[in-house]
Amino acid sequence: MSSPSCRFCNTPLRYSLVDLGMAPLSNAYLKPGDLERAEAFYPLHARVCSACRLVQLPEFQSPEQIFGHYAYFSSYSDSWLDHAQRYAEAMIDRFGFAEHSSVVEIASNDGYLLQFFKARGVPVLGIEPARNVAAVAQAAGIPTLMKFLGVATAHELRAQNHGADLLVGNNVLAHVPDINDFVGGLKILLNEGGVLTLEFQHLMRLMQFNQFDTIYHEHFSYLSLLTAEAILAAHGLKVFDVEEIPTHGGSLRVFARHAGDETHAVTPRVATLRADEVRFGLEKLETYAAFGEQASETKFALLDFLIEARRAGKTVIGYGAPAKGNTLLNYCGVRGDLLAYTVDRSPHKQGLFLPGTHIPIFAPEKISETRPDYVLILAWNLKDEIVAQMAHIRAWGGRFALPIPHLEVLN
Repeated sequence: MSSPSCRFCNTPLRYSLVDLGMAPLSNAYLKPGDLERAEAFYPLHARVCSACRLVQLPEFQSPEQIFGHYAYFSSYSDSWLDHAQRYAEAMIDRFGFAEHSSVVEIASNDGYLLQFFKARGVPVLGIEPARNVAAVAQAAGIPTLMKFLGVATAHELRAQNHGADLLVGNNVLAHVPDINDFVGGLKILLNEGGVLTLEFQHLMRLMQFNQFDTIYHEHFSYLSLLTAEAILAAHGLKVFDVEEIPTHGGSLRVFARHAGDETHAVTPRVATLRADEVRFGLEKLETYAAFGEQASETKFALLDFLIEARRAGKTVIGYGAPAKGNTLLNYCGVRGDLLAYTVDRSPHKQGLFLPGTHIPIFAPEKISETRPDYVLILAWNLKDEIVAQMAHIRAWGGRFALPIPHLEVLN
């Protein structure tokens, strides 16, 4: 059997980052009537390209199958809304976007970000492939096209005068299997003198903080600055600035422009972060080879904790129903006997069941009804927000536990 090839440079993929076994699609939540039916599981094996160092998963299902109807709505996280508002204000202040400008967001979800530009009088357009999510944005008054972006779509939008002075892609670059077609579309859609910003989880932080649970089938690629620069450059785009931001356990916000456009000078932060990645070892294949053992140790620690709690007559429930939690629970083999249920603020997930594990999802109020001994925070990137919202569990002696980067019970 031939090796899969790199989705960017077509080099055969012969090196492993981590093999997490077989897993269902992480956002394929189940209705009660689905529980007696077979589920599809796919290999969850992340490999690293020996040429460009792009870490990636193969495409088992198309974006149309994964994102045509989507369970994730951005507006149900207060901290994410705050992040979006601060971003909008920063872009307007730095680059002077106003009523004469055009802001286009790719994978705009429910309008969580564009609403803040619209409130400042800046014209906006969302491009969102999930029809159920796009409908929510449209109902909120955010112009939204239900499309996937690629070269063909970008030419179509250009023909309709939809070029972007600010082109935004938050947590979307990792979600496209044809990364060259996608970035080629960004190049076409970006106006001359325009700014492209892309946010994505930073591969270096993923590895440094053992965030293997953020590997799931919707995330086709895992990116460093080194690799992102190479991909953008191959399509005539130049990185001129980069920021490290705390979202998703540590992300990058990359700023790019057309390669021949000298409007925005390259800041020293680009060279500094590039050097940080080289020091960490992202250019060396042996750095990637050592990652898999961390995942195994996390599995053992989580199972020890859950089994010990069960034998002691303690109840453990989850907080959050994120895709990362589904990777973690399926990899560790956790089922309802060890984690009674989980809760989520999104009504779009309540009443459903986690894929693979069949653990039920309730509203957060369920916690006060059952008074569990431990709340395992599956959405660990929102730890501070969740601990603040659920501080009342301490009244009955309840405690919080974190699975990542290592099992920790909070005092």
